[in-house]
Amino acid sequence: MQADEASQRKIANRLKRAQGQLNAVIASVEGGADCETVVTQLAAVSSALDKAGFQIIATAMKDCLAEPSAGQPGDAVSMEDLEKLFLSLS
Repeated sequence: MQADEASQRKIANRLKRAQGQLNAVIASVEGGADCETVVTQLAAVSSALDKAGFQIIATAMKDCLAEPSAGQPGDAVSMEDLEKLFLSLS
């Protein structure tokens, strides 16, 4: 999959936010935070990762299905493969 630079930057930013949120979850657990705080932060991490995954799949759909690489079959992603990836996030 070859995403344009703007898409790659958005995906990387989402993942960095998720990383920061995960660090906060770890710190909360290590610091003995209450259950509600930890679960709330964990839900935010999960949501951020889901959004990043959906963005990656959306980019793949745009790049691989709308504009398949001519002469480079290894770069193509089938609709079946994208569907499996999408469903793996749910």
